[in-house]
Amino acid sequence: MDVRLPITTAGICLTLLLGGCSPGDEKHALSLEEKTAKFEQSLDAISDPKLKDAVTELGGSLLLLERAQLKLDSMVAKTEYGEDALGILKHYPAPQALVDTFINGLFVLHKDASSDYLTDLQPVFPFNLNIPGGFLFPHGVEWQSVTLSNKRVIAYQPEWSETDPGIQLSPSSSNVTNPDDLTVTYPFIDGLDVDKKTQPQPVSLQGKVEVIAPRRLFSFDLSKKDVGQTRTDDNLSVKVLKLEKNYAEVEFSNNLPLAPEVADAQLNPLIVQARDATGQYLARAGSINESPEQVSFYEKQLAHLQQQKTWSDTLEKQLGDEQQAFDQQHPRRYNKVYFNGPIETLEVSVLDFSAVTVTRKTLDLPIRAFHQHTTEKAIQPLDLPVVVYDDLAVNWLKGASLTEEQLKAGIRVHQSVEDPSAARIEFSHRRTFNDELLGDDFNPGESPVTFFTEKRSGKLDEPIELPPEAYQVDPLRATITYDLNLFPETPAIAVGSMPLFLATVDKKSYDGKSLPKGLEIKNNTLVVDLKLFPANEWRFFVKDDSGNYLKQILSVSHDASAEGPALFGVHYFYGHPTHVETYQRTDLATVQYGFEVKLDKAQMPDSAP
Repeated sequence: MDVRLPITTAGICLTLLLGGCSPGDEKHALSLEEKTAKFEQSLDAISDPKLKDAVTELGGSLLLLERAQLKLDSMVAKTEYGEDALGILKHYPAPQALVDTFINGLFVLHKDASSDYLTDLQPVFPFNLNIPGGFLFPHGVEWQSVTLSNKRVIAYQPEWSETDPGIQLSPSSSNVTNPDDLTVTYPFIDGLDVDKKTQPQPVSLQGKVEVIAPRRLFSFDLSKKDVGQTRTDDNLSVKVLKLEKNYAEVEFSNNLPLAPEVADAQLNPLIVQARDATGQYLARAGSINESPEQVSFYEKQLAHLQQQKTWSDTLEKQLGDEQQAFDQQHPRRYNKVYFNGPIETLEVSVLDFSAVTVTRKTLDLPIRAFHQHTTEKAIQPLDLPVVVYDDLAVNWLKGASLTEEQLKAGIRVHQSVEDPSAARIEFSHRRTFNDELLGDDFNPGESPVTFFTEKRSGKLDEPIELPPEAYQVDPLRATITYDLNLFPETPAIAVGSMPLFLATVDKKSYDGKSLPKGLEIKNNTLVVDLKLFPANEWRFFVKDDSGNYLKQILSVSHDASAEGPALFGVHYFYGHPTHVETYQRTDLATVQYGFEVKLDKAQMPDSAP
């Protein structure tokens, strides 16, 4: 939850504001709901559409900000660790080296689509753009065309056209998480079956990329003793206004103007991280990017807007001038960051965009076809001229030594009673590396559960006698489904045991020059004999001479036929491995998780609301 004003879609703001709230927010939420209702009523009195839009946007944003603040302030204290957001940059000698890796590590995959008239293209970036810290610099990729096997060039269009009778290249509608994914659409002819393989195939994708690297990055290490003090390095300064148990308020400024290339860009140059007493990075819970002074300023602007009858150019200029004057009087940027755990120290880093290096490159990328399974005997090359490390691997591999106590401690119980005929209790836990090695040969054993009524004291009363069809336990999905219509009495508590599964994992490390039979390093690949190292029992991680784990690009299983068996697997990496770690499941244990769950109350159809 990261909130910054102004919000461009006020409708979303109001939808969020009118949603539910946690019990701890009840007193505040009533006030907030009253504010929301009053605000919506005030909108009905505004007849000028432009004025109404402006009031809706600003007022809705302020209400959303208040809701976000309440949510963050009422978080349940629970320590959760994250990754170093700057880890990606620390592997490269200068920002430009990171830029070059981003561009030179880009390639395009040919993906099979579900339709005979579609072919999906997936640009694969060396860094994960969907996570915080995945790639720190402003960047943009603009696709222009695709070249087909018959030499035809199909221009990119921003959306698929139903009236265009030819082959089209447009954004993919099937993958909302990867906005760069594309689809080649072939013409559909009613009544005529066409084999997609006979159509001209995409062979290369054209476009251009731009990445802006800052002049430098500087980090300040701060703690409680630095509260109220301004720390400066050349043109950059940082001040910790407040440092509480799970949040910090920070101001920063750059006394040099932004470089002209980024003067109008939406930049987030501040990166605030926190560690607890163990020295590990805490996961961010969210942030508020508006200072109390900014909020007060926006509230005054809103009050002024609500007094107007019509929108005008004069009013628009007045608001703009006021905003500019406020920004000039308050040059320091504000950030209030919440973390999942108790803060011991802060690491505040600032990207200095007072000077930048802009890298632009024309792209003409070959389209490569790699499938998870193939019957080809030859290994297809994919040796990219970059090195990328997997900073998530160290924490991920801690799951290899997961204990029974840790597994049980991570269980979270969720309930769903919206449908009384299919009420659910679900036992879940955050996925770990141990889950990867569980395989599929489970022995859950018994999964007993008993439903009880409740005494006035809140303690167990009598067990409820039930027919077998009243509830169902699915131990492999760790769920209990029960039909309240078949219960003679209303259940209040469920008591029982749910099986969990825990793999015993054996780790071994090898130098690349002395690998065991069945493992071989070839350039940037690790080739695995799947007869000796079955895929459901083994995992492999590799390092180069730096001692860091290399990021895997993809893997391919080479099979004897479409029905199997698997012969050998090829793991492709960004870089050339020199050391290999193997992880083997040597045992699988069933762990019984005993529970006593107080059941949520369901609204039965014949009961009064």
